[in-house]
Amino acid sequence: MLSAIAANAQATHPVTGEALAEVQTFTYRVLDEHSSVDPQVVEDVTGAEVVRDLFEGLMNQDAAGNLVPGVATGFEVSEDGLTYTFTLRDNARWSNGDPVLASDFVYAWKRAVDPALASEYAWFMELMSIENAAAIIAGDMDKDALGVTAPDESTFVVTLSQPLPYFAQMTTHSTTFPVHPATVEEHGDTWTRPENIVSNGAYVLREHVPQERLVRVRNDMYWDNENTIIDEVTSLVINDANQGLTRYLAGELDRTEVPPGQYQRLSAEYPDQAISIPRLCSYYYNFNLSEGGPEALQDVRVRQAMNLAVNRDVIVNNVLGAGQTAAYNFTPVRTAGFTLPDLPIADMTQEDRNAMAVALITEAGYGIGGEPLSIELLYNTDEAHRNIAVALGQMWQQTLGIQTTLANQEWQTFLQTRGNQNFEMARGAWCGDYNEASTFLDLVTTNSGYNDAKYSNAEVDQLMAEAKTAADPQPNYTRVEQIIAEEVPIIPIYHYADGYMFNPELKGWPVDNVEQNWYSRELYKVAGE
Repeated sequence: MLSAIAANAQATHPVTGEALAEVQTFTYRVLDEHSSVDPQVVEDVTGAEVVRDLFEGLMNQDAAGNLVPGVATGFEVSEDGLTYTFTLRDNARWSNGDPVLASDFVYAWKRAVDPALASEYAWFMELMSIENAAAIIAGDMDKDALGVTAPDESTFVVTLSQPLPYFAQMTTHSTTFPVHPATVEEHGDTWTRPENIVSNGAYVLREHVPQERLVRVRNDMYWDNENTIIDEVTSLVINDANQGLTRYLAGELDRTEVPPGQYQRLSAEYPDQAISIPRLCSYYYNFNLSEGGPEALQDVRVRQAMNLAVNRDVIVNNVLGAGQTAAYNFTPVRTAGFTLPDLPIADMTQEDRNAMAVALITEAGYGIGGEPLSIELLYNTDEAHRNIAVALGQMWQQTLGIQTTLANQEWQTFLQTRGNQNFEMARGAWCGDYNEASTFLDLVTTNSGYNDAKYSNAEVDQLMAEAKTAADPQPNYTRVEQIIAEEVPIIPIYHYADGYMFNPELKGWPVDNVEQNWYSRELYKVAGE
């Protein structure tokens, strides 16, 4: 399939004037098979990347992360902040030619909160403060009571239970994307297969070989198809980062992750290809604080000791080395409007942290000189995750006398195991669903769908509830971070910067978007010299 630009005999980019490559394809590596390409079911970053190509929501993001029109040309907000009225563009089409209607959004949003679907992201709709969402998710009200209506084909109205300043930002999230009702109803659980799926994004799903590859191609019905340049996008599942690098250097990939510990070498050897991109993401470890969790980990002194004994500088500088930053709190400092809290642990030397850690675990009666303690660390299969788990185990053994064993699982099994609390300690990572601190701190509230530690603190719940309507929520966020540091339901390890190798011919990557919400339709390849 020729791109619209090639078909129009335009050899240069219409905006930048760059000479375009004759072949416009984008092939990239992913670590694991995605969870789903169903907007209301997908729960991982890899899957959301695909969904942003196949579907389009009300609003999109530009290269800097600012809101720009999607299916909606814009929106109006009522004076009390409780009603959002979105106007849909009249040329938005599904891949089968049907118009994209406001009722399609109503259907999708009700589907997201419907207990019958049991979406792992239903809680996100509750966070959006949509009227009656919480009661519907709890099974106390029918899904038709959700505060969404379609007065006509091009008007989508959302009623909130309370004002939410960042509500519009949340509509860029995949959970809020529309689905084609007739297709979902006809095919049920198989509606996302290539032979069945109907989508409204810039691309359609052509091929999916589980655990191997997923291919999407241009959607001729997309409203802005004429300005899309990349014709075909392929994601390849490559579990090993070193194999990914080998295939990249062989010219098989346009993008791959830099293997752990190799960024400095690669950036020196390939200065025009290696790049470190700061991201709105946190890497951490969950303690299992549920009733079935290890007894020793219920003791806050043990958790505090383990937190103190983590030498984060070693992990970010020696194990990873691609621009990551040590994390002593959960919310990344790059989060919009967020002020880094003053936490004592961050200002201590590692020697002082270790001394305090030894005193705490000794007081608790474990570790060196106390009751032996052995903990299993669960992570999803990846060299970097393994290297971090090994480093943590060595730190805890040397400083505290804690023995660790490692357990790795493939992505889907790992998600189920962690979500069912069948672990002692488990790797966690969170990338912001929108650029505001609550996207991180809501995860430690009692009812969060991703509170895998099963931590519960009434003060945290109250502070986060009050933050949603506070003129200045920062004091609430500061206090929640302080509570996390005191009670340690999780151990923050580092805040992300992703090291990538990029084909120098590939242009348009949104390096300044800290959420890294990228769209293949914004990418293009320039002609090689």
